[in-house]
Amino acid sequence: MHPHLEKLLKLQVIDYDLGELERSKDYLPDMMDNLKKEITETGERLTLVKQNLEDSQVKQKSLELEVKTKEGELQKYQQQMMSIKTNKEYDALVSEIDSIKVVVSNGETELLELIESIDSMEKEIEELTEKDSTISENNTKQLGILQEKIDSIGSKVDLMEESRKTIILEIPKPTLSTYERVRRGKGGRPVVSVKKRACGSCFKALTPKKIQEIKRADKICTCDNCGSLLYWDDDVSK
Repeated sequence: MHPHLEKLLKLQVIDYDLGELERSKDYLPDMMDNLKKEITETGERLTLVKQNLEDSQVKQKSLELEVKTKEGELQKYQQQMMSIKTNKEYDALVSEIDSIKVVVSNGETELLELIESIDSMEKEIEELTEKDSTISENNTKQLGILQEKIDSIGSKVDLMEESRKTIILEIPKPTLSTYERVRRGKGGRPVVSVKKRACGSCFKALTPKKIQEIKRADKICTCDNCGSLLYWDDDVSK
C-alpha cells in the first residue's frame, strides 16, 4: 500500500470518530430526555392512581354510610307496617319502602363496582411502585453514564484534533486536497479498498490497467466514476 494511503486511512478513522462525537452531541441529550421522561411519566402515573384510590376509598365510606342509613330507615318503615290502620297509610308506606329498597340496591351495586375498582387500583399501585423503583434506579444509572460521555466529548475531540493535525503534516497537500474533496462530496469514506475488482464505494468495475496501477501502489489511484481513493487488499479485492 502506498505510504500516503496508510496515513489517509488513519486520518479517515479519526474523521469518522470525530463525526460520531459530533453526532453524539445531538443523540445523547435526546436519550437522556427519554430516560428522564420515562421516570417522570411512571411517577406521575403512580401519583394519579394513588390519588384515585384515595378518592375511591373516601367515596366507599360515604356510600357505605348512605346504604347503612337507608337500611336503618327501611327497617324502621318495615316495623311501622305492624301499626298501619288504613289502606292509604299502607300504600304510602309501601311506596316509601320500595323507593328506599331501590336506593339501597343501587348503592350496593355501586359499592361492589367501587370495591372491584379499588382492588384493581391497589394491584396497579403495587406493580407501579415496583416499576417506578426499577425505572428510577436503572435510568438514573444510565443518565450518569450518558452525562459522563457528554462531559468527555470535548476532551476526546481535542485529542483527536491534535492527532489529525499531526497526520495532516505527513500527507502531501494535493493528496490531502483530493481526500478532503471526496470526503465533503461523498459524506462517507473517501478511502476504500477494491472489492471484487470494482470500486469499494460505487461498485463500478475497474479496468485491468487500473487494477494493475492500484496493485503497484507507486501512486495514489482514484475511481474514475466517484473519485474515491483506492487501495488493494488481498483479503477482499480479488
